[in-house]
Amino acid sequence: MTDRNTPPEEQRKRWMGILAQAPRDLLEAAWDDLDVQPSYEFLRRPEVGLTMVRGRAGGTGDRFNLGEMTMTRCVVRVPGGGTGYGFVAGRDTRHAELAAVFDALLCDSDRRAELEARVVGPLSARLETARRDEAARTAATRVEFFTVVRGDD
Repeated sequence: MTDRNTPPEEQRKRWMGILAQAPRDLLEAAWDDLDVQPSYEFLRRPEVGLTMVRGRAGGTGDRFNLGEMTMTRCVVRVPGGGTGYGFVAGRDTRHAELAAVFDALLCDSDRRAELEARVVGPLSARLETARRDEAARTAATRVEFFTVVRGDD
């Protein structure tokens, strides 16, 4: 059974990814632009730690441990009982805190549509533009290799 504060899992994964990848200054601006900035309590204050990064041989083969990376996590609760989680790469405790607060706010179905339109949508568009720009810069340096087949039968 789900309640109004339980979003669909795929939807939540999407916005958590966007919040984690968005630059902190954009999250700060989104926070400042909220009509009302709700209070929140820490269930787990931001803390820096390590996580294991895994890879796959050849991209699709057997998994292997590539190495560790630094990450920051945070858990908050907003009035009304919404619990939010923030997991970000690196050591930015404020970024993890903001990601957790926005996650908690987005879990409230009464606020979700507004926050999707005002926060998640613009952040997603900004990240997509950055990805396209990076792909264009990378494509400009692409080298085409070809194989010459010899006629030695």
